[in-house]
Parts: sequence; structure tokens; C-alpha cells
Amino acid sequence: MPIYALDNVAPQIDPDVGFIAPDAVLVGDVVIGPEAGIWFGVVARGDIETITIGARTNVQENCVLHTDRGFPLVIGDNVTIGHAAIIHGCTIGDNSLIGMGATVLNGAKIGRNCLIGANALVTEGKVIPDNSLVMGAPAKLVRDIDAEGVAALAASADRYVKNARRFAAGMKPVERDGPDFDPA
Repeated sequence: MPIYALDNVAPQIDPDVGFIAPDAVLVGDVVIGPEAGIWFGVVARGDIETITIGARTNVQENCVLHTDRGFPLVIGDNVTIGHAAIIHGCTIGDNSLIGMGATVLNGAKIGRNCLIGANALVTEGKVIPDNSLVMGAPAKLVRDIDAEGVAALAASADRYVKNARRFAAGMKPVERDGPDFDPA
């Protein structure tokens, strides 16, 4: 997997990380917590400020994580970042879910137990309170998330922790001409 130091600052990966896909790119000041899953095509470029990815958090395929001067990126624990999201210089609270294709910009603060809808745009400096469902571009509060919704957010993170373990233990390259290749 492409992991690069930049200016003598290398990514810090917890020894109990769940899974990092072989084509994920981690550069510079990136900190990854235990049981986190960094999936295929993710780019985390910690060249300006620190990118912190919490415990049991999953960053799904083709996400881009970046920062700006004065805007580190802090992703809490048990967070799900959906496919192709752009997460830039913001804070995401524990047990939240960022939908597929969503964009969260500099200085935004997403509370705990929040669901940001697919393709939503959370603009610079926007504050989303705990237990909120927001949707749209620009993102707007739709309703509060009840206890059942909070449990569903936690279940999403749990599923990805289990899947990360599965991939870490069972994913192996297959030689196209080797004995394990079956085109059927």
C-alpha cells in the first residue's frame, strides 16, 4: 500500500488497525486509530494539517481526505464515511455517517450521531448539532435522529469493522495463470 512520509512526517497507523486497502494512499501527517478501515482508492493527504481517523471508523472507496492551513481534519470514533465523499478540514463527531458523494468543507463541525445524506454539501463553518439528519446542497436540517436511528448508525460502523477483519484475514491476490484462478 502506498504510505509516504512528507518532510519527515510519516502516517501513524495503530497496530490494531482493521484494514488498509493496498491502493489506499496515505501521505504525511495522518493518524489512524484501532480497528479503522481504509478502503480501496482512498486518498488521505496530510500535507498541511493533521488528518485524524478515529477507532472503528471506516472510510469507504474513493474518498478524499484533506486539510487547509488552520483546518485540521478530525474524524471521530465509529464513523462511516460513504463512498466517494470529500472530507476537507472539518470535524466529524463520533458515531456519525457521511453519505456517499457528500462533501464536508473547511471548519464545518458535524456533531455526534449525525447522518449527512448522500451528495449533501456541508458548507464552510456550518455547525450540525448532535443527533441530526441533514440533506441537500447546501445541507439543511431535516429532523432529529431518534434512539433507533442512533443504533442504526452504530450498526453501520460495526458491520464495517467486521468486514475489515474479513478482508485483512482473507483477501489474497490471485495469479491469472495460477491454480487459484477460476474465470467462471
